Amino acid sequence: MLRKIFLPTILVLLAYGFWISPNFKEITAGVAIFLFGMLSLEEGFRAFSGGALERVLKASTDKLWKSISFGFVSTAIMQSSSLVSVLTISFIGAGLIGLYQGIGIILGANIGTTTGAWLMAGFGLKVKISAYAMPMLVFGVILVFQKAKSLKGIGYVLTGLGFLFLGIHYMKEGFEAFKDTVDLASFAVPGFKGLLIYIGIGILATVIMQSSHATIVLILAALSVGQITYENAIALTIGANIGTTITAIIGSLSSNIEGKRLAGAHFIFNVVTAAVAVALMPYIITTVAFISDSLGIAGTNHTLRLAVFDSLFKIMGVILFIPFVNKLVLFLERVFKKQSTTSHDEVLKAEHLNDSALEFPATALKATLDESRALMKRTMRIIATGLGLEGKLLLSEADLKHILDQDCCQNITDIEPLYNRELKGVYGEIVAFAIKAQSEVDAAYITSFHNIKLANRNNIEAVKMTEQLQHNLSKYLHSNNIYIKEQYVKMVKRIAKLIRRIHIISQIEDKEEALHALIKARKILEKNDIVSNGKLDKLIRGHLISNEMASSLMNDSAYTNNIIKSLIVSTGVLWVDANVDIRKYREEIFLDKEENKDG
Repeated sequence: MLRKIFLPTILVLLAYGFWISPNFKEITAGVAIFLFGMLSLEEGFRAFSGGALERVLKASTDKLWKSISFGFVSTAIMQSSSLVSVLTISFIGAGLIGLYQGIGIILGANIGTTTGAWLMAGFGLKVKISAYAMPMLVFGVILVFQKAKSLKGIGYVLTGLGFLFLGIHYMKEGFEAFKDTVDLASFAVPGFKGLLIYIGIGILATVIMQSSHATIVLILAALSVGQITYENAIALTIGANIGTTITAIIGSLSSNIEGKRLAGAHFIFNVVTAAVAVALMPYIITTVAFISDSLGIAGTNHTLRLAVFDSLFKIMGVILFIPFVNKLVLFLERVFKKQSTTSHDEVLKAEHLNDSALEFPATALKATLDESRALMKRTMRIIATGLGLEGKLLLSEADLKHILDQDCCQNITDIEPLYNRELKGVYGEIVAFAIKAQSEVDAAYITSFHNIKLANRNNIEAVKMTEQLQHNLSKYLHSNNIYIKEQYVKMVKRIAKLIRRIHIISQIEDKEEALHALIKARKILEKNDIVSNGKLDKLIRGHLISNEMASSLMNDSAYTNNIIKSLIVSTGVLWVDANVDIRKYREEIFLDKEENKDG
């Protein structure tokens, strides 16, 4: 209900403000242009997020100080802690980084936002920056219409900077004109009461604009022309810092549990830092005055002194939290617990797929790949169960020979209920997620998503073929004919050996080594094919099996071969290289010339 009336209320208030004051119109237009500039800037940096940014992120988060540094530098460059927060939530949601590293990035991003205040106070309010905005907009718009992704990205960055500068210009001009009619400073509330009121206003302004950066710029513009007092500007800055957590909370709503934990960390950090700042306000203001005097900042230069406060306030918060990051992680893991499957009949759902992972191509691909790998492991476990084997033992380090000698074909289980409960729903989610991701990524990623969808289809088909195999398997494993029984046991063992080899391949990090292991696994298994090795012909000529048995053996041997081929191709896509020509890849794995070439 509150959400439904929020937007209409804001629009009505803005319309009323436009009607009573043309100067208010100029200020709000400046804010709107500034926010549009931030959106353009974010769009520009997203164009470069397909590779370099992700690689830098992974390499820069193995230690807390590196995570903090990355958060600071990326926010200083992009001038958007919101984008960095969304990026971090996306990478946590995709499993590329952990909560500990994510918290470090958020801490650094908070310090990084201070660079915007320094640029605005030290440069933006003293120079007619609209003169710089116009050329940026002209060159930026030209580049935006180019086909090359890099040029388009640069164009969005230039356009974004141009709109940022233009928005600052209009905000400053609007407040200067506003002062001639209404002096907002006359409404200033002194003391602790004023501090709390203006913190609330800062929170509200940031929630409405969804940008603490925009709120700080607005505060500095109003402060530069004396529309608010220095003390109230400090309170507004604290409020803006609390309000910015709303962006992270909104971004986490579509994320998995790790993304929600990060949003919780962001909220706790900003609120606790604000509470400490309020409690120590007299000492902080004294420290700001000392630092400002040491830097030669005049006592009347409130905008630069506010920039000093903003930096001191946020650096203090980071220093305060660094010793407690591990404890914060443990606390958040207790509060936000992963839901476990408690009911035997409960249908499994995807764990890695969430809308936040769709923000960037690399995170969408990683999430799809991780979910598909998890599905394949469940697929192999269910196939093993359908063949009368213990799936968990096959996907372990337990002695394979012992498993096959002792437990082979003991308890053949109907796998259709397992398929419906553990595979069907997740398979549908993967396909839907991959299609959605494919529609928003460039050509470099489309092949990978296409192949992963095919790999998942192969796995599902392997389960269906196992169901077909089960009928004769149950029948002939209990036959008095030792020859037919022996061949069905061999079929089961071939699939079991492949599942164990896939388990080993899934743990190999080197792609070339994994591919070699995959081809080697195929050769060993194909040598045991009853048709190609001539064993079936011998059984028929020797009248060791009936014609009905021979027919069943032929069909089920084909099912077995297709199960093996499906699982091998899926393994190649999911654990060797998703970005391959899958038709050529399938030929390379199964062509006889490959077998001859490698001996």
